[in-house]
Amino acid sequence: MTANPLLNYWSTPFALPPFAQIATAHFREAFSQALREHDAEIAAITANPEAPTFANTVDALELAGRKLNQVGSVFWNLTGTDSTEDLRALEREISPELTRHYTAISLNPALFARVSALYDRRDELALDEEQARLLELTYKSFVRTGAKLEGEARARYAQIAETLSELETQFAQNILADETDFLFELEEGDLAGLADDIKAAAAQTARDRNTAKPYALTLQRSSVEAFLSQSTRRDLREELFKAFIARGEHDGKTDNRPLIAQILALRQEKARLLGYDTFADYKLEPTMAHAPEAAAGLMEKLWAPALRRAEEERAALQGLVDQEGGNFALAAHDWRHYAEKLRASRYALDQAELATYFQLESMIEAAFYCANKLFGLRFLPRNDLPVYHPDVRAYEVTDASGRHVAIFYGDYFARAGKRSGAWMSGFRGQKKLGGEERPVIVNVMNFSKPTPGRPSLLTLTEVITLFHEFGHALHGMLSDVVYPSMSGTSTPTDFVEFPSQVYEHWALRPEILQKFAKHFETGAPMPQALIDRIVAARHFNQGFGTVEFLASALVDFKLHWRPDAPAEIGAAEAEILQNIDMPAEIVMRHRSPHFGHIFAGESYAAGYYSYLWSETLDADGFAAFEEAGDIFDPETAKRLRDHVYSAGNRRDPNAAYAAFRGRAPDTAALLRKKGFA
Repeated sequence: MTANPLLNYWSTPFALPPFAQIATAHFREAFSQALREHDAEIAAITANPEAPTFANTVDALELAGRKLNQVGSVFWNLTGTDSTEDLRALEREISPELTRHYTAISLNPALFARVSALYDRRDELALDEEQARLLELTYKSFVRTGAKLEGEARARYAQIAETLSELETQFAQNILADETDFLFELEEGDLAGLADDIKAAAAQTARDRNTAKPYALTLQRSSVEAFLSQSTRRDLREELFKAFIARGEHDGKTDNRPLIAQILALRQEKARLLGYDTFADYKLEPTMAHAPEAAAGLMEKLWAPALRRAEEERAALQGLVDQEGGNFALAAHDWRHYAEKLRASRYALDQAELATYFQLESMIEAAFYCANKLFGLRFLPRNDLPVYHPDVRAYEVTDASGRHVAIFYGDYFARAGKRSGAWMSGFRGQKKLGGEERPVIVNVMNFSKPTPGRPSLLTLTEVITLFHEFGHALHGMLSDVVYPSMSGTSTPTDFVEFPSQVYEHWALRPEILQKFAKHFETGAPMPQALIDRIVAARHFNQGFGTVEFLASALVDFKLHWRPDAPAEIGAAEAEILQNIDMPAEIVMRHRSPHFGHIFAGESYAAGYYSYLWSETLDADGFAAFEEAGDIFDPETAKRLRDHVYSAGNRRDPNAAYAAFRGRAPDTAALLRKKGFA
């Protein structure tokens, strides 16, 4: 036992992190000790005098670094959910150190020689399916991280990796700083058009942040979009929208534009060192798409019909502006406001009215209910388990027989120091190698916190977001593989979004709305007529939504699918948008200076299209349940669990999807889902 809780055995229930005992000051020592232990474990593998075997090399690699993973899981979760200046300073210090550590492993010639020897003899080793795929992925991972480089190229690769880590960390911290420092303060007279729950949340934010005015908004997407949709103050909509899209684009210490130029140049240089023409060629090789041409083809196939639909929508919204006597041309800060008016006119759907039926508690219950119907899971609240913030909820997850499956944390409310957006992560992954371990998974959201006497009410979009992230959580919780690096969401990015996006389909099914969408004051279920209108409006504003997303995906893709790096990101972004005829009334969902998906890390770089690729899978995949005549059809659910949710990365994702669906995906399903067919 030591005085540092991060380095001790955790005697807490389910060996959960003892959050109350962990202080920021503990991380530096814990990382240093964990790094030394991991170095020793790697050295033991390479010093082994025995010939390489799967057990003494691949198994040993899989088991190495346990303490480092344990310390890192707590640290990286806290930097996302409860960042402080001390944590950010440590993050800037630790990120390049970890990069140096892992780069040294990938460039370790003795280690690669052992892996390569096994790979060369792979057909003689009598490996099972998961072992064979793990060996292939391990070997290719070494190659893709520089193991075959020599001399100056090897040294330059290591230098690039470290510099990129520093730049990407700074990029993320700049966004958080811009979001944290900005407050949109409002008077009572500035609230025209806002629903009561939005006003209450703005009042609570003002109290929490001790503002001079009685109401305030942050740059959290949920509060910004609610204001843009509801506010009748066009001047304030424009002011807030401009601040929202300018995150990371202010002159000074949080300006991300020069960082982007450096990141792109270094990524392209890295790709060339590894023998690829562009970073996109490098990045897409291990994905379902395999090559940039395939991803580009999907985006181009969707762009034309999406643009046509958006132009139709723009004309309809301008007509509404003119009808009301507005003497102005529709602008980007007007779109959501007039779209909601048009939705209300066409379908008698009002977002504020809809929100009264979408209590957060009920929607969580709905997500749990679907998981029970599909996979037999039960979620038991556990108030006795340690949590990292008072707002966080803990659940023990069991299967139909009562067997422990996972621990699930739900962190639903926005707060200062929390990164914007929504995501799934974990404090522990699933594995069987070296002893069974079940996962500890967390969903992080940024919904408005309930105010006294009023629950947290969600928009239609937020309900879908909750189900989306819970789909990711199920992917982690249901994992049932042997090797830790193959478990849960450790799949290519254009497949990892399939389990989350297909789960969205259950959120707004009439069967679910009838059971869980109840008025927060009266308890009355959502009227069938309202459910029918939600279904009828499912394709409304799809042109806008698709163009907004696809523009971001195309900018990401085209920035990375070029042999050079632009000197000035603003001009490069504008040129790409001009070439695809981007409507002036729609702004990219994520402009480059705050595009954390692709510049705060490499996971989705050149791969933001992945959501679109997975949307093709989810549209076609959910159709399997519709064809079965039951959205909870047991046989279809079993195939989905066996070949997708529990399978991790033990099989090529194209084969995994075919095993579930019985065939390759039907790409026309995406056009049908969006109403473009």
